[in-house]
Amino acid sequence: MDPEHRQRLRDAGVDAEALDARAWQLAADGLPEWWSELGNALYLAEGASLPERVLRELTLIPFHDAVLVVGSPMTWLASLLVGGDGATVFLDAGVQLTAGEIYCGGGSSVVLHGPLVATRCAVVDARNGGTVVAGADQLWAANVYVATDDMHRLADRATGERLNPFGAHVRLGRHVWLCRDAVVTGHADVADGAVVAMRSVVRGQKVPAHAVVAGVPARVVREDVAWSHDDLP
Repeated sequence: MDPEHRQRLRDAGVDAEALDARAWQLAADGLPEWWSELGNALYLAEGASLPERVLRELTLIPFHDAVLVVGSPMTWLASLLVGGDGATVFLDAGVQLTAGEIYCGGGSSVVLHGPLVATRCAVVDARNGGTVVAGADQLWAANVYVATDDMHRLADRATGERLNPFGAHVRLGRHVWLCRDAVVTGHADVADGAVVAMRSVVRGQKVPAHAVVAGVPARVVREDVAWSHDDLP
């Protein structure tokens, strides 16, 4: 991997161990001529891939200086779209996004460490220079929505001040469980071992480690919990 690309990934929040754990090969198959001419790079680990339909949609509109790194066979990924120059996307080994959608805008970054299992229709959206970073060992139930911004400006009519997030940063620590229909958006930090309950909204908040939060907006309803992937009595 190009040293400048490696440093860019590290700056975006990729763990050094995740980069060092496998060999990354620069891909060319299925990419148009403009891809490399405009300074873009797609790195694949051994056995990793993007579906042909995803590549086709990804490359419909030219952009510059994107670095995309894929460590898993993303067979069931619905879409991966880049919305501007300088986007950075890292999908680690063990990332499974069944019918999932990823959008990364110009100057923005999406970093998903593995293992991460999203059971169905997760949406990850970073734009306006915003960032999404997820630590290892994530469990996301159906219809999870993780986004830096609302896609449209909301302003105070009297002052013109923007009221909703712009270029926000979302961090999910290690071993986080996002339950069905959970939303994490704006400047949000969900710490290690936390659980965001079904249909809850974390927006511009910090969720403590090993806590369960629920509601709209989310509030701590239980502290000092330990959740398991296994459904045990």
